[in-house]
Amino acid sequence: MLPSFLATLLAVTLSPVAAGAAPACAAPTVPGAERQVAACLGDLTTAGTVATGHTDPADYAGLTSAGARNPTGVPGLQIDGYFPDTSTGNTTHGWNHDAQFVLRLPERWNGGLVVAGSPGVREQYANDFAIGDWVLARGYAYAATDKGNVGATFYRDGTRPGDAIVEWNRRVTQLTRAAQAAAGRHYGHRPRRTYAAGLSNGGYLVRWQLENHPELYAGGIDWEGTLWHPDRPSLLTFLPPALRAYPGPAAGFAPESSFLWDYHYRVYWDLTQRIYREELDPGYDGPAEAGTPFCASGTPACDADYDYPTRPASVRAAIARIALTGRIQRPLITLHGTLDALLPITLDSDVYAGMVRDRHRDRIFRYYRIEGGNHVDGLYDAYPDRLRPILPCFRSAFIALEDWTGHRAAPPPSRTVARPASGDLANTCALSG
Repeated sequence: MLPSFLATLLAVTLSPVAAGAAPACAAPTVPGAERQVAACLGDLTTAGTVATGHTDPADYAGLTSAGARNPTGVPGLQIDGYFPDTSTGNTTHGWNHDAQFVLRLPERWNGGLVVAGSPGVREQYANDFAIGDWVLARGYAYAATDKGNVGATFYRDGTRPGDAIVEWNRRVTQLTRAAQAAAGRHYGHRPRRTYAAGLSNGGYLVRWQLENHPELYAGGIDWEGTLWHPDRPSLLTFLPPALRAYPGPAAGFAPESSFLWDYHYRVYWDLTQRIYREELDPGYDGPAEAGTPFCASGTPACDADYDYPTRPASVRAAIARIALTGRIQRPLITLHGTLDALLPITLDSDVYAGMVRDRHRDRIFRYYRIEGGNHVDGLYDAYPDRLRPILPCFRSAFIALEDWTGHRAAPPPSRTVARPASGDLANTCALSG
């Protein structure tokens, strides 16, 4: 998410990616794509794609610390395109077409593929800096999707409550299959290992994929995934009390994160509650759309007064359509910050870890609670003495996942990873000891 209200969830309204000057080149067909455009690039990382117009920096702004260092200099092929879709919220490239994707195929391939869905309601380039650059430098092909709908009015997509989020899962599955086939055509054989990776909503997508499509993946990294289940905590249960109580204590949120609450109230809590409630319970505010911004408790149909337990059974049914079960079928590593002020850890990943245990999947699960981690690393720059970025922990977890799935070397036990008192927190993180 971005560090200002409009930029946070409306990055999709910014200028589309500029037309690059990179030469067109032969590319494999991406199965199922309605449109694709290929370019041979001297550098597939953001150090190169920003200059050539093959990414959109606004799409990943605010997600990482300014001090984060990324690798550069990965030549290869980039394919941009979209799958058939009826919604038109994604204006990138001037296509005005959702279900857009990006596929990057490095010249030096290690035989693997990493697939990511966007966090929040951002576009397909949102993971370019946090995930794409680093895995490309390790030799992986990389694919990402906009999830089939974007922006703060994503709930307009579909006809039934929950349709837009249901599509998110379908689009990740679709892209994974298509990217595996395209990589096979390009390199001469299909990927030997495919990993799912993502943060926030992207982390939810990783969980869902490993529960429902284990045949596609060797494992996954879930970075603070959103929890959806009709009988568990969710955005719709913990955000309304926080909105009602503000500026008082927010129940469920770590008291140590209180210095972040004003920012999150203004940027995240209100807007997030309203748009996800509109997606899953549009009848709450009648003919209105996504309620009334920053309404006072007592205002008719105010989202601060939303009470999930008293809502009709149809709302539970909508959430059941997108629900997680904890029944992962491939190795999963979950990371979550103890000072997450959007998805409080005790009401999200702590709960999901319990769901995994209840399903007796502990042996293929690791859970690292990152002391001082917040929902987005960008706020570390404002509070370097209180927070710590999760990005380097993601990288350590990814290496651990590689060893786990490729060399049968089990990762360190699940634990709370203490915040170091000193050192380069923006670039280092040890999961053990």
